Amino acid sequence: MAVDVYHEGERTVQLRAGLHRQGESVSRIVRSAIPAVARDFLAGQMMLVLGAADAQGRMWASPVSGRPGFLRAESDTVLAVSGLPAPGDPLRARLGTPAPVGTVAVDFATRRRMRLNGRSVPDGDGARITLDQVYANCPKHMQQRQPCWRPATPAPEETWAQLPAHLQSLVAGADTFFIATTDRDGHADASHRGGNPGFVQVLSPTRLRWPDYTGNAMFNTLGNLEVDARAGLLFLDWDTGPPCS
Repeated sequence: MAVDVYHEGERTVQLRAGLHRQGESVSRIVRSAIPAVARDFLAGQMMLVLGAADAQGRMWASPVSGRPGFLRAESDTVLAVSGLPAPGDPLRARLGTPAPVGTVAVDFATRRRMRLNGRSVPDGDGARITLDQVYANCPKHMQQRQPCWRPATPAPEETWAQLPAHLQSLVAGADTFFIATTDRDGHADASHRGGNPGFVQVLSPTRLRWPDYTGNAMFNTLGNLEVDARAGLLFLDWDTGPPCS
């Protein structure tokens, strides 16, 4: 028997876009277990982006990085993460308690990505995520890069009521960002967004705009925003840090 993987918000957006039948067809890719072929993919990654709510209910998208092997499929339904967001990151403390999380593992060199959503529990200096949604996304709109891993260095935490000028420039020139959202029941999701530099428009210090390009018709992000307007955006500065050797 087919299982409906979509919630009310996702179905609403699919109907509005006239893509509900395509969404129904694509829903078959969503599993609750990690495919065997994906185990090697996960073991070779150096970054995982987490989407979750902090203790105050604010949504954040945060990177977790490590040497290849820091992600491990402990079983068909459990992902072990040997690491946490950097000190000062809003989600570091959140992962010290059980929490619903959405994650996306991205290999920029091969332009492959996989989303793994479930519930995280603390596990030493990392976390174990029991999964309920696992699926791959196509490489469309993904920029190719050759990243390398370096130990994270703590940075001072800074908070602004609006986007400073130097960060407006970073955002306006970005070709990649990640967005974390949630549905009404608190199930989190993390998603990649990409395009040519300038695809994100800074309309004001408190307002951004970007196109929603044609994708797989699942509308996970827009569907979540339909029922819960909270979101966290992560923009990475690819030009800082020591060069790869």
